[in-house]
Amino acid sequence: MLARKSIIPEEYVLARIAAENLRKPRIRDRPRKARFIAKNGACNLAHKNIREQGRFLQDIFTTLVDLKWRHTLVIFTMSFLCSWLLFAMMWWLVAFAHGDMDASIECAANSTKWTPCVTCVRSFTSAFLFSIEVQVTIGFGGRMMTEECPLAITVLILQNIVGLIINAVMLGCIFMKTAQAHRRAETLIFSRQAVIAVRNGKLCFMFRVGDLRKSMIISASVRIQVVRKTTTPEGEIIPIHQVDIPVDNPIESNNIFLVAPLIICHVIDKRSPLYDISAADLALQDLELIVVLEGVVETTGITTQARTSYIAEEILWGHRFVPIVTEEEGVYAVDYSKFGNTIKVAAPRCSARELDEKPSILIQTLQKSELSHQNSLRKRNSMRRNNSIRRSNSMRRTNSSLIVPKVQFITPEGSQSASET
Repeated sequence: MLARKSIIPEEYVLARIAAENLRKPRIRDRPRKARFIAKNGACNLAHKNIREQGRFLQDIFTTLVDLKWRHTLVIFTMSFLCSWLLFAMMWWLVAFAHGDMDASIECAANSTKWTPCVTCVRSFTSAFLFSIEVQVTIGFGGRMMTEECPLAITVLILQNIVGLIINAVMLGCIFMKTAQAHRRAETLIFSRQAVIAVRNGKLCFMFRVGDLRKSMIISASVRIQVVRKTTTPEGEIIPIHQVDIPVDNPIESNNIFLVAPLIICHVIDKRSPLYDISAADLALQDLELIVVLEGVVETTGITTQARTSYIAEEILWGHRFVPIVTEEEGVYAVDYSKFGNTIKVAAPRCSARELDEKPSILIQTLQKSELSHQNSLRKRNSMRRNNSIRRSNSMRRTNSSLIVPKVQFITPEGSQSASET
């Protein structure tokens, strides 16, 4: 590098780099399309300019559960600490009003000289320690109440009631945050991409869903909604127009038995919003298909919900999911490494409406795929045949090179004798 730097002038190098940068085309990143539901199920929605903030305090328990963990832990700690300090101040005032702060008073409940309201409470620190002992029911035997002051008995009852309320609310909040339903939904997975292919002679929209846990989701049901921006005949613009689309489920109760990964299918018929969309039109469509899976957790009995969405770029036309469930030694095994893998299959590129109007398109597509499959098989067989012929020819050449040639020896008398070595 030093030799090159000394030979080539620095001005020439900088000028050349600048020229190369100017020649390179600048590729602008494609703007990301806003989606209503993220792939992990979170709602991509920001609430702004909320004026009635007091409504959140009316449901304080739900507000505490919805807070982040760091905020919840701070509130949990401060609620106990503030209650201890508040009642410590009250105990100190009771002792001060009764005259228990004199240093000459003995720390004994059976003292004949003076009977304090609370023994051994002579400062705010001792009052704070007694407040903690009362609220968390920890008695060390040094400080105790006497029947001298009815006000102290009232403060004791009040602190016990407030302490029980704080324990119930905060411990319930911590329990609900640790046992939230969306935690169970994290082990419910969806395929990264959806596919559109022919099934039973109909174009179908399909995706795969699976459960990673052995504990099942009871009464699981799947529903699909299409969210798109529409304009009514009156000119009203609806930015988020939701349309339910049916799911092809042979079970009348519409529940699925999610013991193994399943392929959820939606038949694109006249009721479907995808009825007029072809393969060429799919990339230009501004739509989002939201998938919602609901069910009851078997272990806790809590209703859970898992969500995901598919935009037009995440839908593969003419693909099908590969099978991942196999039977091995009498046990069904699921290979999750192939959960989202797809293969190309024969599918017409037209819309479902055109396919219903001209059923011959499907027959022609299947015939073309069959012919291409036969041609590929013929090419593969011919390649195998050529490879076998080349291999046999190479083996013959090697065998011929291994044959020992005949050598003739001439005797002094001139006679020739042939022998093989």
